[in-house]
Amino acid sequence: MDNEEAITNKESDQRHDEVKRMLDQAISCDKDEQYEQMLTMAREASELDPGSALALACQARALQKLERISEATIANDQALLLDTTLPLAWLNRGGLQLLQERYQDSLRSVERAIELAPNDARAWANKAIALLALKNPVAALDAVNYSLALDPDYLFALRAKGEILYDLKRIRELIPLIQQLLESAPRDTYLLAFLIRAYRFLGEYSELLPLTGQLIELDPDDLFAWDSHARALRALGHFEEAEEAIEQFLELIPDDEHIWTMKADTLYRLGRYREAVQAAEQALGLNENYQPAWRVHDKAARLMYQRKDQGKNHKPRK
Repeated sequence: MDNEEAITNKESDQRHDEVKRMLDQAISCDKDEQYEQMLTMAREASELDPGSALALACQARALQKLERISEATIANDQALLLDTTLPLAWLNRGGLQLLQERYQDSLRSVERAIELAPNDARAWANKAIALLALKNPVAALDAVNYSLALDPDYLFALRAKGEILYDLKRIRELIPLIQQLLESAPRDTYLLAFLIRAYRFLGEYSELLPLTGQLIELDPDDLFAWDSHARALRALGHFEEAEEAIEQFLELIPDDEHIWTMKADTLYRLGRYREAVQAAEQALGLNENYQPAWRVHDKAARLMYQRKDQGKNHKPRK
């Protein structure tokens, strides 16, 4: 081996080591959810080694997480052209197909990823989501439990398990799971809304009310939070507070017959029958066939006129 060939081999080894270092760092960024940095490292690795399927797959994963779906699909297809047995590329394809709502295709892709890398918790979690979308929650629960056996702290899998338990109506199991997640992320609006959904399903409004207040504080424009807050106040008999909450709700969505009807019914329960009729008429102006509004309107009008007649019949003492 002459000196020139030795130098070339040394440079090749150095480039190989640098590519490996960059891809190790990109994979580490994936675990830490640092996707901009992951994309940068993967692209630099591709520049040094254009034939690296793993570099392209890392780019695809970062682009997918950054919601740049078209670019992610192109990069991942290129990775699979270079290496049809790369587990990350099949994981990516399954994830992209989930986003495109191609659930049967996604299931096939993640099963291929599992075949190539059976201990990848991400692939098992994606399989669970695909199965849930395909109306097989029991098999989905098995898959997500396998994912969590591989990685007990995998947040995506924990959230997926929550969705599956909700779908199975196993709400008592769901609540402690979401509470556990909220301990480490108390300001997570998705988790708060999920816990509210669970308590609404059970009709446990005293547990729900502090959560709706917290969610409104974090996201004042959240319609689900305001709807749940008003429902909880009404269910607990706090009609004056409910009426105030409904007023704020209507500021966000003033053209909804359901909310106007909720206001009408709340005013009816407060004995403010004329205002109840007016609110019901607002609802009927938006949807004249909305029967709940008609029911509140008729009973409020009946009591309004009954009160009016009683006033007429009352003779003051001389």
